[in-house]
Amino acid sequence: MSAMELTGWGRWPRRDCRIAHLTPTALGRKAPSGELGNGATGQGDKGQGAIVHGRGRGYGDCAINPPLTVLSERCNRFLSFDEETGTLFVEAGVTSAEILELFVPRGWFLPVTPGTKFVTVGGMIAADVHGKNHHVAGSFGDHVHFLDLVSADGTVLRCSSQENEELFRMTIGGMGLTGHILRAAFRLIPIESAWIRQETVVAPDLDAAIDVFESRMDATYSVAWIDCLSSGKALGRSLIYLGEHARPEDLTRDRRSSPFHVAKRKVKSIPIDAPSWALNGLTVRAFNALYYRAGVRAPQSQLLDWDSYFYPLDAVLGWNRIYGRSGFAQYQFVLPLETSREGMREVLEAISAANLGSFLAVLKRFGAGAADRPLSFPMEGYTLALDFSLSSASLTLMDRLDEIVEAHGGRLYLAKDSRMSQRSFETGYGGQAEEYRRFRNRTGADRAFGSLMSRRLAL
Repeated sequence: MSAMELTGWGRWPRRDCRIAHLTPTALGRKAPSGELGNGATGQGDKGQGAIVHGRGRGYGDCAINPPLTVLSERCNRFLSFDEETGTLFVEAGVTSAEILELFVPRGWFLPVTPGTKFVTVGGMIAADVHGKNHHVAGSFGDHVHFLDLVSADGTVLRCSSQENEELFRMTIGGMGLTGHILRAAFRLIPIESAWIRQETVVAPDLDAAIDVFESRMDATYSVAWIDCLSSGKALGRSLIYLGEHARPEDLTRDRRSSPFHVAKRKVKSIPIDAPSWALNGLTVRAFNALYYRAGVRAPQSQLLDWDSYFYPLDAVLGWNRIYGRSGFAQYQFVLPLETSREGMREVLEAISAANLGSFLAVLKRFGAGAADRPLSFPMEGYTLALDFSLSSASLTLMDRLDEIVEAHGGRLYLAKDSRMSQRSFETGYGGQAEEYRRFRNRTGADRAFGSLMSRRLAL
């Protein structure tokens, strides 16, 4: 069994891990141990077991486990597709990029997608990812029909709302700590073109931005870039991007004959780590001012190809290197609807006062969350995602933001987290965290599956 250094997308923490490979197995009573690596399940001290690592797009330590980390890139076959219902059945290591490349030209799209297409199906289920359409479509787990899971004793179980229902609920959003996902079936949505009608709405402050979200709940997709370093009357000024899948009649005449044809985007890369001083309050403040001004001057309505609308950062390979070798932390939280305005205002004021802004600051409106999935992140309200270069000052700021989020009844997103305390986790997830722990203990999953995150949060 080999070893290699692993890290999440934030590039912190880094750990040397023993490595095994998740490979396809036929449905049966047991998963052959050789295909999962000896000791991959059902052995070891509490929390030491194993965790699956997909393409490394979890930001922190959720898919890192030094005793044993199981790589899923070999588990990447398309198994079946039902043209009538749109139901796709794939292995867990298949990525969103592979799905979209194959199915967009055939008139199908993912029902829910996060901000990168370089994620695996298994990872989307484990994190119960959300997208720009949570207020109308829920999270990815809402569209999963069933999944096949290697459980704590090595048994392969089919899980759905009708079969092994509790395990199904605990696995969606369960951060890989209930078992190794082998395969999953979920429904794609039909589209009439590969284009998105984007409408840009300029909001001069936070209240105006929230008012736009609330008045445009009928939009299929909505997301805002928010200037987290603006202050005073401009606190929270934003550019809200609303989107709809374009129909053929929305396209220019030259595109109507081939509505699914999109020229491949030019991809750039960042070959080296940026110097640690490159991102600071001054440069981020200048970037934010320029970006906001450009958004004000941009056309209010335009057509974008699906790749540019949903995955703007995927056009820059290795964009995480702009934060330097020390890495960065993504801080994403959600606040209940009733406390969102006041809580968001306090968060933005704290960031502006600290002069530690994030040039990636994304605001979204969530619909109702999935109350039956204990670790699923969304709740009805507003979520804000921020990136901070790692430093003693940014860690101090994030501790302060924790206090604000907790005071307003919010919580942090496990798939983005690398430094949340157990106390903050308990406050945010409450009795749901204890329900999840009891399930892991009762099923033996607490010994079979573990990660740096599970130990940090005593899961």
